Amino acid sequence: MEMWLLGKRLSAAGYTIHRFTYPSHSQTPAENADALADYCHRLSGPEINFICHSLGGLVLRHFFYRYPEAIPGRSITLGTPHNPSSSAFNLGRNRLGRLSLGKSIDQGLAGDVPSWEGCQELGVIAGTLRLGLGCLVSKRSSPGDGTVLLSEARLAGMTDYIELPVSHFGLLLSRQVARQCLQFLKEGRFSH
Repeated sequence: MEMWLLGKRLSAAGYTIHRFTYPSHSQTPAENADALADYCHRLSGPEINFICHSLGGLVLRHFFYRYPEAIPGRSITLGTPHNPSSSAFNLGRNRLGRLSLGKSIDQGLAGDVPSWEGCQELGVIAGTLRLGLGCLVSKRSSPGDGTVLLSEARLAGMTDYIELPVSHFGLLLSRQVARQCLQFLKEGRFSH
């Protein structure tokens, strides 16, 4: 449901939307990548574009590492902690926090994720409005979207990167983010 509005905006622009959901608490990002592979095999069409929010971008990295065969299309991550997540680290310092993160920390938020090998062009969108979970578990004032720091969002091998004035959850609601996603899907570059 959290990606409904973004999907609606992309659909209005002519894209067919498929929503892949996964159990982030009970399975690792690598395990969810296997489920994504099964899901993609059932889709038809000349290309598959991926737009992933937060942990979904780490699932996508595992997917392309485990299934490197070329899939035509482009990928976009929104607020993905491509580097070890300080919010997850701080939250995981106590038992309740570790329980709330579940298996998302393993092969994921801890930073033990395969590198991006350029299977598709990759656009990275990071938010700069500090409003989110990270503000509750960390006293640091480093720039970011309130959950993911800007330094955590960058990834070696990405095609393009842009920062927008939105929070972590706001990445899913913003018209500006939707416009930038459409721009990247069409041109392989954001509008700077």
